[in-house]
Amino acid sequence: MNRLYQYLDNFGAILLAVIWVAPLLFAFWAAFHTTSDAVNFNLTSSWTLDNFRIAWEGAPWLKYFRNTFVLVTVVLIGQFIITTLAGFAFAQVNFPGKDLVFILVLLQLFILPEVLIVENYAMVSRLGLFDSVLGVGMPYMASAFGIFLMRQAFKSVPIELHEAARIEGCSWFGILLKVYVPLAKPTYLAYALVSVSTHWNNFLWPLIVTNSEDTRPLTVGLSIFGAPENGVDISIISAATLMSIAPLLITFLIFQRQFVQAFLRTGIK
Repeated sequence: MNRLYQYLDNFGAILLAVIWVAPLLFAFWAAFHTTSDAVNFNLTSSWTLDNFRIAWEGAPWLKYFRNTFVLVTVVLIGQFIITTLAGFAFAQVNFPGKDLVFILVLLQLFILPEVLIVENYAMVSRLGLFDSVLGVGMPYMASAFGIFLMRQAFKSVPIELHEAARIEGCSWFGILLKVYVPLAKPTYLAYALVSVSTHWNNFLWPLIVTNSEDTRPLTVGLSIFGAPENGVDISIISAATLMSIAPLLITFLIFQRQFVQAFLRTGIK
């Protein structure tokens, strides 16, 4: 009976994996074939790179890649600063109302970002950051998940290291930089993976707050490129999609061992 359950678990895992990867495999197949061959799954058809050439010439992809890279970098730097300071404060600093404030931070996890779009739009407009990369990234810099993750990582640091640094005369900021941050590197790597992948694929908010090619990220540029009024060609759109996701896929394939180890070592206690 146990062996039967194991077989069923393995079959279910394989089935879910196939369902998950099937759209990506079809996009890969369609990107290297003509539309008719891709739709009809003509296995004897020749492979071609024309779809990538046509897709590349159809939109300013270099601008979109630059905007996306700048966006995820700005957001990640802002999140690292804010989550590090807030996580350290909630983990090791005693101040009145700390537990209540932390609960209020955790409540943000239950609020979908889409609910705050109107307020974020009004705030970005008042700050004069509409149609800018900073305006796109600013609402995401204070991450409740990141604060919680860093708090848990900092609470797992042995208190003896903290006390030894205090005896050596380190300030609070010095203790944070010399003790806590180095020991939390696996957590930073794990969180960076989540943050970059999330904001690389973010679509709705950038669509609302950007109006020009100089600020649009890849997701918005891809949606405009594949709009019905521009003509729908599944092979060309698949080629453009592969170009958009290629940096994330390549990065994951190169650093997959480090990513997995980071998540395993992070541990929420």
